Amino acid sequence: MKTETAYFAGGCFWGVEYYMQKQEGVVSCKVGYMGGETKNPSYEEVCTGTTGHAETVEIKFNPDTISFEELAKLFFEIHDPTQLNRQGPDIGDQYRSEIIYTNEAQKKTAEKLINKLKIKGYEVVTKISQAGDFWEADEHHQDYYKKNGEIPYCHSRTKKF
Repeated sequence: MKTETAYFAGGCFWGVEYYMQKQEGVVSCKVGYMGGETKNPSYEEVCTGTTGHAETVEIKFNPDTISFEELAKLFFEIHDPTQLNRQGPDIGDQYRSEIIYTNEAQKKTAEKLINKLKIKGYEVVTKISQAGDFWEADEHHQDYYKKNGEIPYCHSRTKKF
């Protein structure tokens, strides 16, 4: 099976993971950290807001079943892309809104969707960055809501497209 990788940071990584892993065509989701200087940071280090990392979800998906654009639209609908360095009660640079692209097509798609949202009146602050190292979070952070039988406290879906 052919797969591609996408990275999204939109507040607490557990909520993004929760919604993404429910999509047909998503092969796997892992939570972790991207964008900072600290190598292989711990959750506690990232929570200090001093590492430069964002809580990020790595998504492996089958592009024949679901497109990057469909995932990116979902991403924009499950968090508030107008909040700078926060999502709801979670505050800090590690909770920023960011699409971390792996190729030029993903970058162009992200730019196109942000422009569509801006035309609709949203003051989008989502960053678009090129992928670097992804540092996987500890096992007890993976599949958090599945393991705990809960639903996200800071993510819900709001139709925007």
